[in-house]
Amino acid sequence: MKKTLLLLFAALLWFADSFAQASFTTGAMEVSVNQYGRIRFYDTDGVLHLQRASILVGSGPTAVFDYQNDAEEYEPTVLVSNPAISDFEIYGAYDNAWSGAPPNVIVRLNAYGWNNGAYTIVRFRVQNDETSMMDATIGLDIIPELNEEYGYDTVTYNAAEEVIRFHRGNHMNMGMKLLGTSLSSLYSFEWYDGYEIDTDYWFWMHSGSLQPQYVSNTIDGPVTITAQDAVSLNPGQMFDVYYAMALGANESAMLANIAEAEAKYNGIFVAVEENDPAQILSSNYPNPFRQTTTISYQLKDAGKVNLTVFDACGREISTLIDENQPAGLHRVVFDASGLAEGLYYYTITTENQVSTNKMTITK
Repeated sequence: MKKTLLLLFAALLWFADSFAQASFTTGAMEVSVNQYGRIRFYDTDGVLHLQRASILVGSGPTAVFDYQNDAEEYEPTVLVSNPAISDFEIYGAYDNAWSGAPPNVIVRLNAYGWNNGAYTIVRFRVQNDETSMMDATIGLDIIPELNEEYGYDTVTYNAAEEVIRFHRGNHMNMGMKLLGTSLSSLYSFEWYDGYEIDTDYWFWMHSGSLQPQYVSNTIDGPVTITAQDAVSLNPGQMFDVYYAMALGANESAMLANIAEAEAKYNGIFVAVEENDPAQILSSNYPNPFRQTTTISYQLKDAGKVNLTVFDACGREISTLIDENQPAGLHRVVFDASGLAEGLYYYTITTENQVSTNKMTITK
């Protein structure tokens, strides 16, 4: 049924879709993102293996942002001409303007790739566009299409590696891993027409367990839904979610590529210097930057934290954090879109330490 529907619409959508997406080829795989945030993977022979991975953001049982019902272009999906931290990068932003249904969110997507890497790191920067606080449950909606065929796939969760594996016989393996934290829910079911309903998404995102294995038994194949613990977002506040996604000729090759992606994540995106316990404040990324940058810091103990931005003359610009926080790694997004270019400073103050770094805004 699914393949029939896709064939019926393919002729109508191909022309528009071919001009409304961005893609890159690393030499080991191709990554493509369309104008509404749908991610696809191809191997070096141009064979499709991922029909769709797309973001889910839920704030309640009848309020889940998804690709099929809600996503609209907020900023164009483009191939970044001069990536700062990778060899290839795609950027796009999407909101719920298509449906106007809650939750009101803006999702900024970056897909990063490196030469000869059969993997990508995808960052979803989720912004609360509501006028009140939101408890956001964030996950993925995944439809595999291994070797451009649907049906009879197995979805296996490797608990030791925290990797979701999609496989069928001797075909290509595909893997996905949530980075920086752990999944709170993993649930697969057999695809059916019209499954994209908020109440069902919410149920699957709150299954309360990590399904160890799902075996598809029809030609339609599986749909896999992931989620992580809810995060509280104030109006305008952003939160970053990272996934490593990889292909491999077999399980061991796929896991090796996931591990390589995770090493990139730890080396580039997790900037806190774990070898220096006195260093709690990392360099912001990106730096220099035009509009937004992410500041990361590591708290050894729970306690009161203040994070404030100052201009070059020492005038206070913005207080980003002023609250009690638990121990561990924290990130905050600083939006400087209304500021002039130049040098700025950010200072973190805890009960035991004060640390300052500098950042540069370019226009």
